[in-house]
Amino acid sequence: MNRLASPGQLRASLLRWALFLVPAILLAGFVAGQMGGDANSAWFQSLDKPGIYPPPATFGIVWTILYAMIGFAFALVCSAWGSPSRGVAIAAFLVHLAFNLAWSPVFFGQQEITLALYVLIAVDVLAIVTTILFFKVRKWAGILMLPYLAWILFATLLNWQFLQLNPDASRFEDSGAVQTYEF
Repeated sequence: MNRLASPGQLRASLLRWALFLVPAILLAGFVAGQMGGDANSAWFQSLDKPGIYPPPATFGIVWTILYAMIGFAFALVCSAWGSPSRGVAIAAFLVHLAFNLAWSPVFFGQQEITLALYVLIAVDVLAIVTTILFFKVRKWAGILMLPYLAWILFATLLNWQFLQLNPDASRFEDSGAVQTYEF
């Protein structure tokens, strides 16, 4: 016998990885988004928005789908026990994910648009490397990373445009004041 595992055992391994990793990555994305502040803050509302800024509801929908896709791509890689590139692909994904999860707290929490842009550039580079490594491990893992890669490149452009429109945004003071109107 020259196989370590049967096809059924390999499918079961993928299922176990997916049942753990997809919800874990969705949860990590949700927690990072909650820790980072939100788009309803007075600071963010005071910013000039680029023309390509999509409706706010888009972000929750898109990120949920993308996190599920990259979670499944990661599960494909984690379950590829025989691949010599598996270990480095896992490491690259985890480093990339840490940078990805850091963006929201930097942009919304610290209100540092410039630093957030640098974080996104690092995410871009790390996601490209991760995608290439995923393709080496399993073709479908790499394919599942492509929509995510396109979205974060768009997010980088969007972040850059926010910076161009709001060069002094880090100096805005959030007074906490609320203006109300009575009719």
